[in-house]
Amino acid sequence: MSPLAKLTIKTVSRQTKLSPIEARRNKLLAGIEEQLQVADAAMRGQEYTVTLSRWGKNEAGEKVRVQRQKVVRLWFFAQDGGFYVQCKYGAKALALSKDGNAVFVKQLSDVPAALQAIYAATAAGELDAAITSCIKR
Repeated sequence: MSPLAKLTIKTVSRQTKLSPIEARRNKLLAGIEEQLQVADAAMRGQEYTVTLSRWGKNEAGEKVRVQRQKVVRLWFFAQDGGFYVQCKYGAKALALSKDGNAVFVKQLSDVPAALQAIYAATAAGELDAAITSCIKR
């Protein structure tokens, strides 16, 4: 008996790529998840950083992997006696509705709830048109 006869063999086609809309939506969802961690750190009075691996040169001139800390920029800021929460795709703020591009909350502790609402809207596909218009500009 041959070794292949012992195996279960089937025909399958592998899906490797997401549609462009799904890829953009996933990118925005990852950014919102990161901002939830940033908001959590801000409420504790800390600064949220991410460790990145980059290529650099050492003293001998050889290329080596270097670990660096990167501070994540906030999507929320204090103004007018409260906090404004913006949803950004790249460096541009998305238009959340016809009325504006930011959500106003009274306290820093309300920022995660606003980010969760934006996350739910993004997952439902409500911000797909805003992402597309942001890219076209």
